[in-house]
Amino acid sequence: MLTLAGHSAKAQDTSTPVVRIAELEIDPAQMEAYSAAVKVEMETSIRVEPGVLALYAVSIKGKPNHLRFFEMYADNAAYEAHRDSAHFRTYVATTKDMILDRKLFETDNFQLSAKQQ
Repeated sequence: MLTLAGHSAKAQDTSTPVVRIAELEIDPAQMEAYSAAVKVEMETSIRVEPGVLALYAVSIKGKPNHLRFFEMYADNAAYEAHRDSAHFRTYVATTKDMILDRKLFETDNFQLSAKQQ
């Protein structure tokens, strides 16, 4: 068993961190606008939602419009609260026509390791 941010990471249940992974392909012509919208959404989520533990976005080398997101929430309630937040709903409405392809992955926690700061 591993402790991460005060949570035990074993079989995923309502009290363990929720990790989500997303793969998005953004319309290259709208990449600048998408980037601005997702930056606001991610910064707001980290600042105002205590249950949002981490949000990372990276692009595939040589394919700047192919994005991968790694999201970690304190528990399922925190994930649901994030999805219901006004800033997330604004992001979805703003970017829906910018996203060419989207794959969302639910995960089971296998091994979660992080430095304590």
